[in-house]
Amino acid sequence: MKERKIVVAVDESEESMYALSWCFTNLISHTNNCKLVLLYVKPPPLIYSPAGKGYIFSNDVVVALEQYGKQLTDSVMERAGAICSNFNPTNVSVERVVGSGDAKEVICSAVQKLTADTLVMGTHGYGFFKRALLGSVSDHCAKHANCSVVIVKHP
Repeated sequence: MKERKIVVAVDESEESMYALSWCFTNLISHTNNCKLVLLYVKPPPLIYSPAGKGYIFSNDVVVALEQYGKQLTDSVMERAGAICSNFNPTNVSVERVVGSGDAKEVICSAVQKLTADTLVMGTHGYGFFKRALLGSVSDHCAKHANCSVVIVKHP
């Protein structure tokens, strides 16, 4: 039997952690052979070369920004790992993947590269105007990911 591959997009929000818990309760508990991929996307760095347009920071600032990014990544993955441990899955292998860039593009690219069967993600529940101004990662992924997409709304 083919291994089912589920990608869960996680970030620092409660909505994404709820989506991960929902995934265990509603998808993984009904699956015998499953690989769960925890996908975290770091924001693109705001540091550019002197030749490009953008900001130029001293080395101290660059190091501090990189450390903060690593700490945030570690924190998100620790929280997601704790949720996985709480469910104590015996039929699931868990892999952690970290990408960098525009979240919607990285997520869609990752599910294609990983040949995912399902993408699970939370939603921040923005209204029409906020979504129109900020864009919606989950909305973009629902339209462009090449696998089934489950968008979980936090109650």
